[in-house]
Amino acid sequence: MNIAIIGATGYGGVELIRMLAQHRGVKQIDVYSSSKHNTMLSDMYPHMKDLYNEILQPLEAADWSAYEVVFLSTPPGISADWSETIAKHTKVIDLSGDLRLKNSATYEDWYQRESAPETLLKEAVYGLTEWNRNEVAGTSLLSNPGCYPTAVLLGLLPLAGKAAIDPSNIIIDAKTGTTGAGRTPSAVTHFSEMDGNFKIYKVNEHKHTPEIEQALDMRTGENHPVTFSPHLVPMTRGILATMYVPLTSGTKSGHIEELFHQAYDKEPFVRVRREKAFPATKEVYGSNFCDIGWTVDERTSRLTVVSVIDNLVKGASGQAIQNMNVMLGADEKEGISQLPVYP
Repeated sequence: MNIAIIGATGYGGVELIRMLAQHRGVKQIDVYSSSKHNTMLSDMYPHMKDLYNEILQPLEAADWSAYEVVFLSTPPGISADWSETIAKHTKVIDLSGDLRLKNSATYEDWYQRESAPETLLKEAVYGLTEWNRNEVAGTSLLSNPGCYPTAVLLGLLPLAGKAAIDPSNIIIDAKTGTTGAGRTPSAVTHFSEMDGNFKIYKVNEHKHTPEIEQALDMRTGENHPVTFSPHLVPMTRGILATMYVPLTSGTKSGHIEELFHQAYDKEPFVRVRREKAFPATKEVYGSNFCDIGWTVDERTSRLTVVSVIDNLVKGASGQAIQNMNVMLGADEKEGISQLPVYP
């Protein structure tokens, strides 16, 4: 296959290259940029020297029909325009948030910009692979989930709509490494601000909130808001999401365990721990795995679920390649089955 990546200068684009270079079905990876064309990508990322020496090309010069898949690793607002153009010629996987929300008014409220056309929103499939595999296999336009929603939803969807939990009072406390904020330095993320520090941010206004609610509502058939509090921690990669969920009357730990195993025993990238065995971000570092731990507190009738992912892999580029494999009928694990990097 020939693959194109638009927005390859960010961390997500570089992760796509790292994994696609190991994919046995990929012949060529071309990279495009709207602002830095005619620059060799390895000049920006010296760790690629002599391994990947492609030059960033201008978008206007591309023949999109020459590619089996085009990845859009671009900021919100850019992907919507290019998705519509490129999808006329080949398969598109969009890693931005432009196509995730099905309600355009909700998108405009949370993203503070104009929504993609309604026809594009209806056509795009939400690519949480483990839960939408059949739809992913049949689409040519895929919206890759956000990093926080991936961790949260993989931890909650096995329980939603199963009369085991009360979805009306879900509290999500999530932490991420600084790569989630991208490569461009800011007063929030540079070393002096983050070293030895721990911050909450975008309280009650993070744009991943409606994405989480949309998926849960579709699963339960009900409409419930969630409380979602994101935090920055002084590490490079990783997300740890802790979810606090009220149990319905009579729900025991054995039922929770059964629901998790029903959902994920056959899934190659989700690993469920036994009760009270909690995962850590280092245990999925650099990999496409999501590890889930949980415990029932009978004293408060609450369930605590802990979900960890690498935000750049399962939370972005790895999941995008997993979706590409499903879209093309390839081995779902191809190119992304490497062990986590530890320690």
